[in-house]
Amino acid sequence: MAEAPLLEVKNLQVQFKTADGVVNAVNNVSFSVNRGETLGIVGESGSGKSVTSLSIMRLIPSPPGKIAGGQILFDGDNLVDFSESEMRKIRGNRISMIFQDPMTSLNPVLRIGRQMTESLQLHMGMTPKQARNRAIDLLSMVGIPAPDKRLDDFPHQFSGGMRQRVMIAMGLACNPELLIADEPTTALDVTIQAQILELLNRLKNETGTAIIFITHDLGVVAGMTDRVIVMYAGRVVEQASTNELFHNPRMPYTIGLLDSIPRLDGIQTRLTPIPGLPPDLLEKTERCPFAPRCDFVQEQCWSETPSLRQVAPEHTAACLFEIDREQRQAMAAKKIAEEQAALDAALEDVLAHEQAS
Repeated sequence: MAEAPLLEVKNLQVQFKTADGVVNAVNNVSFSVNRGETLGIVGESGSGKSVTSLSIMRLIPSPPGKIAGGQILFDGDNLVDFSESEMRKIRGNRISMIFQDPMTSLNPVLRIGRQMTESLQLHMGMTPKQARNRAIDLLSMVGIPAPDKRLDDFPHQFSGGMRQRVMIAMGLACNPELLIADEPTTALDVTIQAQILELLNRLKNETGTAIIFITHDLGVVAGMTDRVIVMYAGRVVEQASTNELFHNPRMPYTIGLLDSIPRLDGIQTRLTPIPGLPPDLLEKTERCPFAPRCDFVQEQCWSETPSLRQVAPEHTAACLFEIDREQRQAMAAKKIAEEQAALDAALEDVLAHEQAS
């Protein structure tokens, strides 16, 4: 019998009331995370990634936001039904989060040591001395020099990258069962980034911690995660194992994301950004939310909202049509030809203008 997932999100809906109406920031999102697994969540800014993670932590500001529906099952318990006092016993202890913005996530009037040792004393029952020693070890682990001295500094005495490392150390402090990492390496240089990713992998392997890794960096996703979900306009539009998703994307938005990153395998391809902008979530329309930006759009896409469907074993995608590798290659060749024709036409106009003058 298969082991139950550590975390199971079912039909999660999160809404925000604004002066212009209700925004469905997260719309019927479902996924699961197993013990010891790393799940990647990718998508553009505004796709609902961070709101989903904040919902798991029950940190959606209310008002204006609220969890309007669905379940968040952690080890069998529905966190949506938990009181605030019950959630405080879980936050920072069994579920921990590395927040996206290190510049504003630390309390500016408290020393770093105070902020780090608080959860250790509260959740792990450590004495002040034990908590301080653990905090020193954590700062050393994330690459902060002279950690015993830096523990007595205030946040403004740290650079952005250093603050990010402090946030990572705080997230790892209580050896959580689930770690939510929201863009954890954004402010770090590539050397420190590699060290942090190695540290997170080691944590997973040694303690069985499950990780939800939210990022824009598809290279990090490829190297860090076991499975990936792709979000767009508050919905999950594709879900598969990491290897399957990168080799056989089936949703046009995922195809666009992968086509917009440079390749290092020697294959000469032109980078093609996704045209247009994400939809306004205030608009309630019965169509595919990606239709206005899609290279493969058909008439049916403008009148029907696709739901996730099985396209391969353990691979689901929200697209009404089958898009195979040959179609993707043909579309890529067509776009390159169109761009080349446009460049040739522009060059002819320049030459004609020069000859006329």
